[in-house]
Amino acid sequence: MRVYVPLTLPGLAEAHKTGQLGSGPLVAYAVTPGLREWYLSDDVEELEYAALSRAALASLRLLAADAGAPRRRVVVAVDVPDGAAASDPDRGLDPAALGEVTVAGAVPLVKAAAVHVDADDAEADVAAAADALEAADGGDDDAQFVVDGAEDHELLWFATQEIPNLVGSAG
Repeated sequence: MRVYVPLTLPGLAEAHKTGQLGSGPLVAYAVTPGLREWYLSDDVEELEYAALSRAALASLRLLAADAGAPRRRVVVAVDVPDGAAASDPDRGLDPAALGEVTVAGAVPLVKAAAVHVDADDAEADVAAAADALEAADGGDDDAQFVVDGAEDHELLWFATQEIPNLVGSAG
């Protein structure tokens, strides 16, 4: 099963240093029944992209909580065994939990399939979105527009071999 783990560049640097993503349980995003129902598509690639987008929003939330992190969203795509990730059926259609899964234990970084990171030119929009997130969550439409602006930037795809270069830029 492919899951998408939201991180920041310092979080990716820590994973690179320790060789694992978190210590578990780990919040990630995947194609869940709730996400399928919400997205209304049977196209697997579209559903995977929706899960990636949900993880990118979670990465933005991590950035909002860490003022010192470079303003670039980071999502690690990881393959875990079927059954290793579970969604909470009680939160199935909760908009805040769409696609959310919990992975019971730490995930070895060697299981990563790819890393998705914002380009440098997204930093200003991502910074503005992180600053506006709390107001957007409170229902401020202007703030939501700013948050949505970060989504206008596609995350770039990087091979796992490129992680050392990515975290070298996190300094």
